[in-house]
Amino acid sequence: MRPRPFRPEELGNDDRYVRDQETGLVWHRCRERTLYADTDRSAVVYHANYLRYFEFGRTSLMRDAAYPYREIEESGYVYPVIEMGVQFYGPLHYDDLMLIYTRPAELERVKLRFDYLITHLETGRIICRGFTRHCALNSSGKPVAVDPKTVHLWKTFPE
Repeated sequence: MRPRPFRPEELGNDDRYVRDQETGLVWHRCRERTLYADTDRSAVVYHANYLRYFEFGRTSLMRDAAYPYREIEESGYVYPVIEMGVQFYGPLHYDDLMLIYTRPAELERVKLRFDYLITHLETGRIICRGFTRHCALNSSGKPVAVDPKTVHLWKTFPE
């Protein structure tokens, strides 16, 4: 299956944010390099490691939005992953540079979703698309409404 085109263009003077010229959606962007330990016997990045890359993208977005996960947890909230999905279009190999694109997608009363897209930095080739869905929990592990600062992030993320 061939992925939908993705044509990122920097948003203003901040290279951490791009607008996809195909869809008009804004994404947060960060860079990562694959490690030898990320690869499997086939000499490609093992599929489960893409979830780590998604986490790197998500935590980078939250940190750049001035609301790092440490603050979220200190305010009494945790957001475990309750669902996830990935569509793969091509592999990454050892020492490849990738760009991880992340955006806040859906916001419900107690759940939220992030969307991801990973490209090969040098070729621009789309490697995968994915999502993670999270549930807001308090420090006792009970579902609660999404915290106000996270709601604010969803409402103020550039369109």
